[in-house]
Amino acid sequence: MAKILISAGEASGDIHAAAVTAAIKNIDPDAQVFGMGGDALRAAGGEVLFDIKDHGVMGFVEVIKKLPDLFKLRSDFAKVMDERKPDCLVVVDYPGFNMKLAKVAHDKGIPVVSYIAPSAWAWNKGRAKNVAKIVDKVACIFPFEYDVYKEAGAPVEFVGHPLVDIVHPTMSKAEAETWVGKDPDKKLVLLMPGSRLMEIEKMLPTLLEGAKQLQKQLPKVQFAMPRAGTIPLAMLQSKIKASGLEVKITEGHNYDLFSVADLALATSGTVTLEAALCGLPSVIVYRTSPLNAFIARLVINIPNIGLPNIVAGKQILPELLQEDFTPAKVAAAAMELLAEENRPRIAEDLAYMKKRLGEPGAVGRVAQLILKIAEEKK
Repeated sequence: MAKILISAGEASGDIHAAAVTAAIKNIDPDAQVFGMGGDALRAAGGEVLFDIKDHGVMGFVEVIKKLPDLFKLRSDFAKVMDERKPDCLVVVDYPGFNMKLAKVAHDKGIPVVSYIAPSAWAWNKGRAKNVAKIVDKVACIFPFEYDVYKEAGAPVEFVGHPLVDIVHPTMSKAEAETWVGKDPDKKLVLLMPGSRLMEIEKMLPTLLEGAKQLQKQLPKVQFAMPRAGTIPLAMLQSKIKASGLEVKITEGHNYDLFSVADLALATSGTVTLEAALCGLPSVIVYRTSPLNAFIARLVINIPNIGLPNIVAGKQILPELLQEDFTPAKVAAAAMELLAEENRPRIAEDLAYMKKRLGEPGAVGRVAQLILKIAEEKK
């Protein structure tokens, strides 16, 4: 019986951790998977010892403020390693914390698999060498990151992107349109401010104002907002009410929602890639503190931050960052993406991006990889 310790620190990581957990249990029904995650990991049969609702954080400055909590979390994980003696640690994204956790496991002789590995290709290629020292296998999800890790001497395998497996509508188009209450005469625009509390504070007010300006230019439009499980419903309701805009908050069925929507106004993150895989284009936005932005501009060495653009290798969707993230620019970018003459080009760009993510089966390949490494430990 394999014992797998897993650590996913955010809503998107929870989805990936859950998919892998389900695949592991499909191969080995007796396998134990336990660690940090959220509702998705629980639903997949994982044991959630540390809930992501308590540990989401973004930005360089904010991480520093939360360091005491993160040190305690790392210490608590170390106790779990000592008490339950896992055969393998799987770290899913959340690199600031997870790479430190990987070092703890490595020092205790526990094999480590890095899944959704640190973005060395975006930040600093030297970072890949640090990962190589403490990780037993890097399961790469992007073809371009494989080369970076291989060059750094890391034991690496390109598994393909898990979202190719995960992102599929479960309803017919007609069922999804009925479920969300889509008016056939109106464009359906989604507001997706993020899955962390700080993102809601920084992004949502401007997104709501941008949506209001869009509505003035395009009266036949309706808005919906898929709620991330990490964000309290009352918080969203309060901010929406204050804006005076009518927005329907939806729960679950995100991929069905994406498949019938016309556009998303979305905070940069995995959700923009999920939307793109459903054929839904996004106006990608992001704002952080001036200090965080200054640091980011020093260390990020790629021209785009939106995942669909990074995967495509060119800007196929607009990005409005920092001072460019204004209500007027959100509305203007939205109007351009909604213009009928632009739709064929957008669909072609999104199809090209999807092809770049590899063949289906990534989740199963990762599960087999984890179980193989866990078995070798015994």
